[in-house]
Amino acid sequence: MHAIGVDIGGTKIAVGVVAADGTIVTKLRRETKPQDPGSIDLAIADAVKELSKDFEFKSVGLAAAGFASSDRNHMTFAPNIAWREYALGDKVRDLIGRDDLAVVVENDGNAAGWAEYVHGAGRHTRNMTMLTIGTGIGAALIVNSELVRGAYGFAAEVGHMRVVPDGHPCGCGLRGCFEQYGSGSALTREARRAGIEREVRAAALLERAGGEAAKITGPDVTEAAMEGDELSIELLRDLGTWIGIGCASLAAVLDPEVFVIGGGAIAAGDLLLEPAREAYNEHVPAQAVRPVTPIVAAEMGNDAGIVGAAALAREAVGV
Repeated sequence: MHAIGVDIGGTKIAVGVVAADGTIVTKLRRETKPQDPGSIDLAIADAVKELSKDFEFKSVGLAAAGFASSDRNHMTFAPNIAWREYALGDKVRDLIGRDDLAVVVENDGNAAGWAEYVHGAGRHTRNMTMLTIGTGIGAALIVNSELVRGAYGFAAEVGHMRVVPDGHPCGCGLRGCFEQYGSGSALTREARRAGIEREVRAAALLERAGGEAAKITGPDVTEAAMEGDELSIELLRDLGTWIGIGCASLAAVLDPEVFVIGGGAIAAGDLLLEPAREAYNEHVPAQAVRPVTPIVAAEMGNDAGIVGAAALAREAVGV
């Protein structure tokens, strides 16, 4: 039996029919308006109805950035969409017009992590921690084959662990959060700063950005590093070091079998992962007796949200 997975972004949704083995059979996209939640509901329902003409399914998984409530029906809050205690699951089910349809609402980091756990880099484990390195840091925590959501659905916000007291201000209102040092946004910030303060060393980055430091991007850093640019390699090493330090702190609490690193930054490969591994091994508690925990790249790519949402929805109905 197929399931539907929906990856909800700020301005568009991607909707896929997913087979039990994680294969996406077909996929649709729809544009949405983030300040008009109703437009998102309608877009999802429209896509699901279109797919129902050719496929049978009993469940739909909806994955989005934000806090999904413990009942897996509401979005309590979302940073980029106007959802506040929003009954997303009920609204979508009503628009589709199928009372028998299970609609499961999930945080997008949890969905991506579940895809990696079931079908990707964590599929041979029972305890996996995934970090998604993008604008911020998303995460998914798998403990004894269970996805950790917490009492209120707010678990796994590891990007807001405070790692530097009185450090860089964070969008959450605190200062010194992990994602201010270990995210793609942190990489971009430091690269742009280098473009202003170290123009000669940043020549390769500035060339890519048309000479404007403010236009340097994370992919610019990755591309330049892969071509041997020393500053870019250094910037990725700094980012990887922070990721490794964060993983070491998480290991003290979770003791996973594997850390899976995903998100756009993973395009840098071992230029990012090797520094992360080195920092992890240096900072992890009880390193003399602790088995080495692998830090590996995610395997599911940009489709992880769709595949994970579908897998979680399928699990909800037991098929």
